[in-house]
Amino acid sequence: MKVNFNQLDRGYYKYKKEYDEAAISVLESGWYVLGKNVLEFEKEFSSYVGSKYCVGVNSGLDALILAFRALDIGIGDEVIVPANTYIASVLAVTENGASPIFVEPDEFYNLDADKIEAEITPQTKAILVVHLYGQASNMRQIKEIADKHGLYLIEDCAQSHGAKFDETMTGAWGDIGCFSFYPTKNVGAFGDAGAIVTDSIEISEKIEMLRNYGSKVKYKNEILGVNSRLDEIQASLLRVKLSHYSELKKERRNIATKYLEGINNSKISLPQVRTSAENVWHLFIIQSEEREKLQVYLQEMGVATQIHYPIPPHLSEAYDYLGYKLGDFPITEKYASTVLSLPLFEGMTEEEIEFVIDTVNNY
Repeated sequence: MKVNFNQLDRGYYKYKKEYDEAAISVLESGWYVLGKNVLEFEKEFSSYVGSKYCVGVNSGLDALILAFRALDIGIGDEVIVPANTYIASVLAVTENGASPIFVEPDEFYNLDADKIEAEITPQTKAILVVHLYGQASNMRQIKEIADKHGLYLIEDCAQSHGAKFDETMTGAWGDIGCFSFYPTKNVGAFGDAGAIVTDSIEISEKIEMLRNYGSKVKYKNEILGVNSRLDEIQASLLRVKLSHYSELKKERRNIATKYLEGINNSKISLPQVRTSAENVWHLFIIQSEEREKLQVYLQEMGVATQIHYPIPPHLSEAYDYLGYKLGDFPITEKYASTVLSLPLFEGMTEEEIEFVIDTVNNY
């Protein structure tokens, strides 16, 4: 048997009729940019998250970039960021001219709340939380720190659609929640797409202008903006996906539960779930001191895997100018050398799940 790491077409075929009807309806409407589907999706998604406003944009990275821009965070400002994250989280900070201040992760792979305050300076303007792999970060403590120091709180929810901490969904804790709907995400579109959510009408209106050339009214440009608009077809397809997300969430949780209960190998560590936090299992991450050998073995046996992520942002060539070196963030670097992601996707069969478990156990 061969098990792919992901197989996106299965998600499409599960609701093929609805997806096809949604896309064709947009094509036949003759209205393709910022139409009724974007407006309806924004209403539906903000309601789902528990925020007052939602603004659809072109991608998750654009959501992050525009979030910092809307808060006037830029040159001379510092932003607390997780050292253990995908580089997009950090790119949003540096794209606006601000400086990322890295903080090590906890045992759940997320920003360690106990290490934040030591890094706050007079230049610190915000804390960026990334709910990595689908598990909510320690939001109660992090929000208390942000409030205590008068800092903006921005959430990167690219991997945590529908995850909760203390019954509040990720995205609804901070000043702004940023979402990616890249096809592999739990709520995935069929191309690039993203959104921000917020309870502030001022922020939502500013991002609406920023995404559309800095304009509320056509040809009247009030601020410097960009072109970053969620298109009508993607919005219509996302509305279908969102309408089925409760069952899709349950499906991912069932797969993860089978892995947690079935995998038993002394050379492998399983992920932990934080008390009061929900994990929506965007990725199922194991750790092994023999990661490379394990990955080769699994590939040879027919199980595809990926590494999320092999190079931490502070060690990437893009951030050479920041002057970090190997050893500066040992916990992050340890994760980068030991984590491995197992297959977990919509439409996985029982046979595939059991095959992955047996193959991992036989290593």
